[in-house]
Amino acid sequence: MSFWSHRRVVVTGGSGFLGRRVVDRLRAEGADVAAPGHDEYDLTEPGAATAMLAAHRPTDVIHLAARVGGIGFNLAQPAPLYLSNLLMGTHLIEAARHTPGVEKTVLVGTVCSYPKFTPVPFSEDDLWNGYPEETNAPYGIAKKAHLVHAQVNAQQYGQRFAYVIPTNLYGPGDKFHPSVSHVIPALIKKCVDAREAGLPSVDVWGTGAASREYLYVDDAAAAIVLAAAERSDDLTVEPLNLGADREITITETVETIARLVGFSGELTWDSSKPDGQPRRGVDGARANERLGWRPAMPFEDGLRATIDWYLAHRAEAERDPSA
Repeated sequence: MSFWSHRRVVVTGGSGFLGRRVVDRLRAEGADVAAPGHDEYDLTEPGAATAMLAAHRPTDVIHLAARVGGIGFNLAQPAPLYLSNLLMGTHLIEAARHTPGVEKTVLVGTVCSYPKFTPVPFSEDDLWNGYPEETNAPYGIAKKAHLVHAQVNAQQYGQRFAYVIPTNLYGPGDKFHPSVSHVIPALIKKCVDAREAGLPSVDVWGTGAASREYLYVDDAAAAIVLAAAERSDDLTVEPLNLGADREITITETVETIARLVGFSGELTWDSSKPDGQPRRGVDGARANERLGWRPAMPFEDGLRATIDWYLAHRAEAERDPSA
């Protein structure tokens, strides 16, 4: 019998890009899953998280709801990025503490929390050794505050947590609207649009020298479910990096995408736009050891699946989230 049989799980953000994968995986394992949406419970409002957990009475809570976007969105909306994410996690942690029957809460951090200049591969022990890259800092600091909240609650109240830090996620079902898209969907859309319009070039932000580590969304979902299922007498809340063991420059990223979508024009780099964090690549040894987890999807295979999904679901993929 699966660990998840006869367990009830609340997944916030369960209709989102990562959340849908986590919900599907939990249900396949036999869990009773509730994935209430923002229209039912606005977790930034006091009392909403408490009401949500009282209505569903879960044994486990997985917090995936977040307000996110790419560099452009981070620059345009730093205040709501900070406050919304801080409040959602803060209210949920306290609601889980006060709700009878909740055995464990899983929090999902962000690689944006790491200092701007962190030795690669990022070790979880480096998380506090400097200030995050400026365009990411409001979001990254809000998420890092949840780690502190979890650690002190575990120490003082015996509340159980897992805290995972995925690298840059990608895959089918991602957001492709320019106001919120991250690097891979943004580049896929640019290259596809340019190919279809017969354009001679594509403009790309930054210098191309920055690097990222991309994690396929289904691999991340598998790790999160494993982290939720882990049971130990140790109440220490240690962050766990979730990575793909491959650091890739933005230049290599866009060149690979252009080749896969069939765009053969020139790539024009706009160095007046920010690169974001100079390098990203994480040490995943702790998650490998604690969870017995390793990513399975090869990068190009994941890109092909993402491109194929985008081409088949253009209207859905490019939906304006503010509409």
